[in-house]
Amino acid sequence: MKSKLTITKIVCAVLCAVLALVFLISGLLGANDVPKDWNRYDYKGTFTFYRSLCPVTYQTDDGKYRLTLEYTYSDWDELAKNYTVEGFVYRDDDNIYVTCDKDEYSSDKYVEYVGSFTFTRVLGERDLDLDRDGETVDNSDCTECDNADLRTCPVEFEAENGEYTIIKNFTNEEWENLPDDASLEGRVYEVKDTGAILTFDHAVTLDELIDAAKEAKAADGEKTFQIALALALLSVGIGVMAFWGKRFTAYEQIWFISIMLLSALVSVFFPEEDMNGFSGILIMALYLADIFFNMLCELLISKQSKWNFIVSLFVEITEIATCLVIASRFATMAVTLFFWIPIDVASFVNWHRHPDRQKDEITKVRKLTGWAAAAIIAAIVVWTAAVGAFIADLDVATDLFGGSAMLKTVVAYLDACATAVGIANGLFIFFRFREQWIAWYICAAIESAINIISGQFVLLVLKLGYFTNSTYGYIKWTKYIKAHKGEKNDRREFF
Repeated sequence: MKSKLTITKIVCAVLCAVLALVFLISGLLGANDVPKDWNRYDYKGTFTFYRSLCPVTYQTDDGKYRLTLEYTYSDWDELAKNYTVEGFVYRDDDNIYVTCDKDEYSSDKYVEYVGSFTFTRVLGERDLDLDRDGETVDNSDCTECDNADLRTCPVEFEAENGEYTIIKNFTNEEWENLPDDASLEGRVYEVKDTGAILTFDHAVTLDELIDAAKEAKAADGEKTFQIALALALLSVGIGVMAFWGKRFTAYEQIWFISIMLLSALVSVFFPEEDMNGFSGILIMALYLADIFFNMLCELLISKQSKWNFIVSLFVEITEIATCLVIASRFATMAVTLFFWIPIDVASFVNWHRHPDRQKDEITKVRKLTGWAAAAIIAAIVVWTAAVGAFIADLDVATDLFGGSAMLKTVVAYLDACATAVGIANGLFIFFRFREQWIAWYICAAIESAINIISGQFVLLVLKLGYFTNSTYGYIKWTKYIKAHKGEKNDRREFF
């Protein structure tokens, strides 16, 4: 029976790997398969593009109904933050219609009038900005723009026929002085093979057309690469459980493959956007690698295996690369580099010196005495306050948090607290204390908050894995400690 299950897992792993390769090759070929001559680009004409209208969303007090209206820039500037409008709600068997025109649907016999409601303005990132003192102020424009020592500000322009748009980047100074009715001349091309529309604010060469067509093709093909990544993760995860299945129980194999499957699905349905000049595909690949190595490491810790520390080194490398790419979590990156890598090596040596008397492949574990708890809590509080203040004061530009200085500060302190708990956790693991699982619970809760604030939804699957495996590990270690309670300690027990 076990051999049949192993063969099934191997077949599934190979199938996922083959499909991942197919999607990868398809994506690569598709991204480069663009016209190479002028005749295959249809010049649609030169148009005058004007700055787009600003959309504003309103909602009822209970959030049940929403209404979006568009304003000119001058009208948008005059809107109060608590501005309200009267809206009318209609419905048919399948849909809800919200409008500010009472007569819009009244003549439709298939639509039922629900009622009139007061809608209050919903403030979003485009409505608020932060000045350099961190105080919330009205933005002078509804175009999203970094507002630190700002880099570039993207502004959307729309053709007079409303059919085509251009996004043009301005420096902060140019953006502040840009008239509300600013316009530009744009040239529009259509790729005859695919129907993709390419817009430019200048005369273009064939090479520029080809590059733009590649970007459009790559954007359309991102889902292909996302599926390839998801299948690759599944292939590796199932492969590990197939080739080393004898080392894991049925529950452990099901748990591990389930986490990989859930991560793969979330990565496809909640893809990462490009950030700080890096592709969203690269960022997602780092996230998925982080999930894979972390879950394998956690599973090995619960099994009291010293080999978790070797896997943990790959976790550290992945997390350092991720912090550099997203330009955030610098406390985590520093602690990973200067604490976790050395403690992993030291812990491997220490665990190797304390094998179980009956099973050499597992390590003896124990529980923490109560005298150290107060000192550990105090150290965590001091570390969080000091390191959090230092990280929050760093002037590092990032596309994370929508440019919000407040969220950046909140994450800085949460990151500092997570690293403090993580250091305590690392020491608990080194000394083989069961309480490291409690530290994992706390760390997972803090990092879940960071992931939600940062929009890193796929990493919430990793935290789900932390919570479930921490419960499993705590139970396993507790049973082991109780079963070996009467054993005589050796002379090196402190280490």
